[in-house]
Amino acid sequence: MEKNTQESEHIKSSDELALDRTNLAYDRTALANNRTLMAWVRTATSLTSFGFTIYKFFSDFVSKNNELVASERLVKPRDVGMILIFFGILGLFFGLLEYHNDMKSIRSSYKGAKLISFTPILAILMLIFSLVLFITTIFRQ
Repeated sequence: MEKNTQESEHIKSSDELALDRTNLAYDRTALANNRTLMAWVRTATSLTSFGFTIYKFFSDFVSKNNELVASERLVKPRDVGMILIFFGILGLFFGLLEYHNDMKSIRSSYKGAKLISFTPILAILMLIFSLVLFITTIFRQ
């Protein structure tokens, strides 16, 4: 007889099951939003690092060979590198903006939301690093 009462205590009502499903759906949506932000961070990091690599490699290459060819070009490797770094910064900024707006929407539609993520912190740190890299590249001729 005790087994039947224990088994009946573990069976959830349809309301409890619906609440569990709602909580899990919120978690999946919030985690998908985090994955989207991480994709923005990966893309922006690639753009920033590739832009800095182009800037550094070609500036060293041109300075070792001949300055005349580099000065006659319409678009210099430094400009291409700066543009790519700038696009990386824009990507991070727009990714953070999108993340913030989506989380605001998720939290407003589901009041029980208490999910805390460190993904935006990583994105902000990467944005700061990219800005520092961009500024130092501007002042280094």
